[in-house]
Amino acid sequence: MTVGIPIRRLWPEPSTQPLDDAALTTLYGRADEPHLRVNFVASLDGAVSVDGYSAGLSGEPDKRVFGLLRMVCDALVVAAGTLRHEGYRAVRLDERRRAWRRANGLAEYPTLVVVSGSLDLDPAQAAFADAPTRPIVLTHADADPPPGLTDVADVLPCGTERVDLAAGLAELHRRGLTQLLCEGGPHLFGALTAADLVDELCLTVSPLLAGPGPGRITAGDAAPPRHLPLRHVLAADDGVLMLRHARSRDLSR
Repeated sequence: MTVGIPIRRLWPEPSTQPLDDAALTTLYGRADEPHLRVNFVASLDGAVSVDGYSAGLSGEPDKRVFGLLRMVCDALVVAAGTLRHEGYRAVRLDERRRAWRRANGLAEYPTLVVVSGSLDLDPAQAAFADAPTRPIVLTHADADPPPGLTDVADVLPCGTERVDLAAGLAELHRRGLTQLLCEGGPHLFGALTAADLVDELCLTVSPLLAGPGPGRITAGDAAPPRHLPLRHVLAADDGVLMLRHARSRDLSR
């Protein structure tokens, strides 16, 4: 089924035929081993937001792929700051996508995983209070949960004075959550890159010049460059480009 603005494949094997949801699901399929995929949208000049929010960069084709990436993952990983700022609600999917997950042996909904060093989280936020699957919070041993947080989420200390991301991901894998989708924010992406934990980046490029001011999709301390080969380029009829980069071990996709 093709919905809304057509999306076509530019590279490799360019095609003039729009990609339906089945074809997109194949292109963004699950890996055969533990895999961390990061998804961002950015302007032509590299901005991660317009007027402080990513929604100003995201159109219908990006939202379509955004929903598909959530459909195929085991867990959605997001930084606490992004959860608060973007006003995350409970992670829910429509019936068609839930049916796909059931048919592929997955839980009906992906698990929300929040990364927080301070545990400045509101248990009453819909992302926790209305979650169809109990969320997980990755933190460190020195952080004290606010009242009520452990009632709505599993709080997992990973590290002592700061969150040990490698240990946190290993614990998620131990729980059977091996296909991870990170939606940011920039500091979490930067920390994951510095720890060499990023297997894939899906980047939507919006045909917009945001101008000076907004930050980039990554932030934090400097880290060695990481080579992430290009796997495909898609184009939507509204001028949006969708790039997928992944480690060499993912050459089959």
